Amino acid sequence: MNRDEQRIEITAEKTHQQHIIPISKQALEILETLQPITGNGDYIFPSARGRSRCMSENAVRVALRSMGYDNETMTPHGFRAMARTLLDEELGFRVEWIEQQLAHAVKDANGRAYNRTKHIKQRTDMMQRWADYLDQLKKQAKGESFLAGTLNVPNNLSRLEY
Repeated sequence: MNRDEQRIEITAEKTHQQHIIPISKQALEILETLQPITGNGDYIFPSARGRSRCMSENAVRVALRSMGYDNETMTPHGFRAMARTLLDEELGFRVEWIEQQLAHAVKDANGRAYNRTKHIKQRTDMMQRWADYLDQLKKQAKGESFLAGTLNVPNNLSRLEY
């Protein structure tokens, strides 16, 4: 994790390519809070079976079940799908930035061969706005700015035009 540049740098398992993951200030704060618990190993979320492996998707699924979510309501992959959808439809970010953030491969061969873009600045901004959007939803759920069941997105979080 690169705290100064507010990002995580990893080698993606599927593609063996370096992947830079910009994160929000809120995410960085959470990760720094967890660091004394998770330690300085290779994984931010290590497996309970040993720090040489990452937490499995099934461990996340079990945690969701213990919180009362069933497979129809939410799955570990569902968080990625939800973010993908809302970043596009609600916040208006460019699909290519979202796909890069999710480490999805470029679909066409020419794109894979020639596209070297990373969009770090744009993705950092996207992740910050996403975190701010989630904070706003959390406030509304607690009734701090909830009006008749509608979503009150502040002007600075409304649909972006790029």
